[in-house]
Amino acid sequence: MVELFTEPGAQLRRLYTGSVWAEGPVWLPGPSPQGRVRWSDIPNNRILEHDVAAGRTRVYAKDAEFTNGRTLDLTGAVVQCSHGRRAVERDTPDNGKPAPVTLVETWQGHRFNSPNDVVVASDGAIWFTDPPYGILTNKEGRQAPQEYDGCYVFRLDETTGAVSAVVTDMIHPNGLAFSPDESVLYVSDTGEGAGHIRAYDVQSPDGGPPRCVNGRVFATVRPGAPDGFRVDTEGRVWTSAWDGVQIWSPDGEQLGLIEVPEHVANLCFGGEDGHDLFITATTSLYTMRVTGSEAPRPS
Repeated sequence: MVELFTEPGAQLRRLYTGSVWAEGPVWLPGPSPQGRVRWSDIPNNRILEHDVAAGRTRVYAKDAEFTNGRTLDLTGAVVQCSHGRRAVERDTPDNGKPAPVTLVETWQGHRFNSPNDVVVASDGAIWFTDPPYGILTNKEGRQAPQEYDGCYVFRLDETTGAVSAVVTDMIHPNGLAFSPDESVLYVSDTGEGAGHIRAYDVQSPDGGPPRCVNGRVFATVRPGAPDGFRVDTEGRVWTSAWDGVQIWSPDGEQLGLIEVPEHVANLCFGGEDGHDLFITATTSLYTMRVTGSEAPRPS
């Protein structure tokens, strides 16, 4: 069924190899025909960028405090998760050099575990997951005690500064994405015994802050477990797995598989027309032309 989701004659291409655990890709558009993919090599504590037009990869940042997932905010700036700083931050480069600014690092007086992945909603609010992987050992962060009893999904309203726990019933929430109309939040759980993506209805009762209700298992992903994922314009979920990128319908039916020779951690859509799929998989960055493209934020 992969032919339904890849362009005729499309081949999986490896753009770079040399990471220990590649994660957190985001497409950075630029003046046509340029554009870059930025991602993390977490254990090596660095951020890499691949210039698509030039076919070159460079180290964007060293000693990057074990960054993980990232996305673009409404202005096009990069918002990223830092295991080392246990924070969500915005990268505002100074003369081309990284200059991350912390947006949030505590909730109710407690430090986060290690923010892992992040999305920005159409109202500008920042939603992120907070599993413990960056505080368990020094391999992907800095070993430290957990300061609140759980691993939650949080929402930051930058306008008011309010931070709210919107999902509290998961083991280790990891990747996350909205349905095209933002009525459903999908969150992967990589905790022991889980290995699934859950779906939550997003509601705003009486015009108040959004909350997540009616949590249910959307898809159980095997082999391995789902990590990062994206939702396309048709509401299909393109998720990482150990055998490649799996594509699931909005009804929770697996539709196809793009095989990748390494365990996939995360992915993003990009390219000039949005139909280049970029895949971070263990040591490498891959790309493939696909028929899907990322769902835009609702206006």
